[in-house]
Amino acid sequence: MRIARFVHDDTLGFGTVELAEDRGEHPDTISVLNGDPLVQPVQYTGERFLLDDVRLVAPVIPRSKVVAIGRNYAAHAAEFAHDVPETPMMFLKPNTSVIGPGEPIVYPTQTQAVDHEAELAIVIGRICKDVPAERVGEVIFGYTAANDVSARDLQSADGQWGRAKGFDTFCPLGPWIVTHLGVAEASDLGIRATVTRDGATIERQSSTTANMVHGIADLVSFVSSVMTLLPGDVILTGTPEGVGRIEPGDTVTIEIEGIGALANPVTPAQG
Repeated sequence: MRIARFVHDDTLGFGTVELAEDRGEHPDTISVLNGDPLVQPVQYTGERFLLDDVRLVAPVIPRSKVVAIGRNYAAHAAEFAHDVPETPMMFLKPNTSVIGPGEPIVYPTQTQAVDHEAELAIVIGRICKDVPAERVGEVIFGYTAANDVSARDLQSADGQWGRAKGFDTFCPLGPWIVTHLGVAEASDLGIRATVTRDGATIERQSSTTANMVHGIADLVSFVSSVMTLLPGDVILTGTPEGVGRIEPGDTVTIEIEGIGALANPVTPAQG
């Protein structure tokens, strides 16, 4: 199941997405749900819209937190001449950094070096603490694509990552949450980032989630040993090698096999 948040006629709602590739009866449509599926069982209203007639927004706005993992792909750590940490390296991104597909990444005036980072995102489905690795599948609601946008010069200057990764618009998520993937399936998905500039599209990142140093089960178990996780919390699982600069006028697209593509334009700050 693909669960999306969308706007139709200025009304925000949740729905399940059926694509043409599914070969179902209602290709490229969204079936409207009654309420938020993160807090109540899935119930359909009977309404259905064409995907072209709605605007998709971030599939989840975390009520609590976005927990991100650094240096979780060995090749990415190596491209910055860093060691791979023995235990997961955690940091937080504010929920105000979250945007959805098609929304602009705003290039802050305080930085001259903004990078994209393609990541698999885990969406938590229930309150949990100290989750054993073998039971992690019970607390995961689903998966989506993420872009851990980072102001690289501020990251170096500050010596910590809160400002560099915490700006508004620095956590695109989407296009929807896929709920039918198990932990094993999500642990071997292709992950890709492309940047379109002046009409040309260049591939920057191409890897697989199988290359994560700390896998999905270990990450959720580790994070939950530190802090209580709430429904709608998001865990970003780290980025593979190939991160690179984005500039105003670019469009950056994160694509994860079996999930979908998340595209966002980059715009300058206003004023």
